Amino acid sequence: FYSLRLCYSIPPNVFGPGFAPIHYGPIVVNGETRVGENCRCHIGVNIGASGYLKTALIDEQTAPIIGKNCYIGPGAKIYGPIHLADGIAIGANAVVNKSCSTGSVTLAGIPATIISEKGSDGMIVGTSLKSNE
Repeated sequence: FYSLRLCYSIPPNVFGPGFAPIHYGPIVVNGETRVGENCRCHIGVNIGASGYLKTALIDEQTAPIIGKNCYIGPGAKIYGPIHLADGIAIGANAVVNKSCSTGSVTLAGIPATIISEKGSDGMIVGTSLKSNE
């Protein structure tokens, strides 16, 4: 009911606890995607699989695996069999099609690259990636 009313296409059990869509509007997520706890996601985000379907003959990852405490900006596109580390911030309209194992960084651009060492720390209320907090 809510997915139709709010224009979300998010299958169950994709996001960990603490998922928060920031605005109403289209968010499309592939059912094979896995996202850790405390993800913040803006309008116009698309998280999709690679160009082939997962079948009994193909037992490979097809969609992104995203760590915890991530921030996904408006209009971001994340696709393919990639892994993104904890604490990553993804800028508005970024196209992320390659893995990033460096945690707590900001990705932006087309294609997305690391533009900052800040990450999502401070963007998600109630969480901190710093070990002394």
